[in-house]
Amino acid sequence: MAEKQSIFGRIAQLTRANINALIDSAEDPQKMLDQLVRDYTNNIAEAEQAVAQTIGNLRLAEQDYNEDVAAVQEWGQKAVAASAQADRYRQAGDSANADKFDNLAKLALGKQIAAEGEVRQAEPLIASQRETVDKLKTGLALMKDKLGELRSKRDSLVARQKSAQAQQTVQGAISSINVLDPTSEISRYEEMVRREEAMAMGQAEVAASSIDAQFAELESSGETIEIEARLAALKGGTASTAPQVAPTQVTPEIGSGTSTQDAPTSGW
Repeated sequence: MAEKQSIFGRIAQLTRANINALIDSAEDPQKMLDQLVRDYTNNIAEAEQAVAQTIGNLRLAEQDYNEDVAAVQEWGQKAVAASAQADRYRQAGDSANADKFDNLAKLALGKQIAAEGEVRQAEPLIASQRETVDKLKTGLALMKDKLGELRSKRDSLVARQKSAQAQQTVQGAISSINVLDPTSEISRYEEMVRREEAMAMGQAEVAASSIDAQFAELESSGETIEIEARLAALKGGTASTAPQVAPTQVTPEIGSGTSTQDAPTSGW
């Protein structure tokens, strides 16, 4: 009986345990809940064995009780039969056989009294065992109901945990693609592209300035060559290679009486 009390004591402690506290202290709530369900299932299996053993003991006690009751009746019948036979022998004047069957009747009555004593002793024990079995059955049914609740709560908590993890994943993904955040990756890539575009425009301007300078240098070198050619012609006494430039007609000022024929011609 002490062993059964120990088993149900452990189960009662597990039933009263604060499941939320166990979950908070566990690294993986799902694994903790699964282990809790396994432990509770094993304890229920132990309890079932204890209940089965108690019921078996009760059935044996009931069988012994019924055998004692049957013995009481049987020895009573044998005592009655022996006493009747003794009376018949006594009426016939056979005192020896009469005494013999009276002794048998007394023996039967002694057996009956002993059987009655066994019955009286067994009755409270059987009543106590029946009460214990009823309590164990009730406790076992409650434990099975508690196991169902535990499994349901485990499934609910696991589902809530997975939902929370999914929400965290989604929120993390949304935060990582926030284009308004200057520290986000997209903003940094956009800044890099803008810098590359500015570099390309700068290089284009530099290239254009270089071309203009080359053309200016080319024009300057052409003018120098022309000056050197004319100087060489002057020193050689040859005609200048400069193109002949004809004077253009000067338009008189409005209201003056001077005509173009009166204008003096200048020359060297």
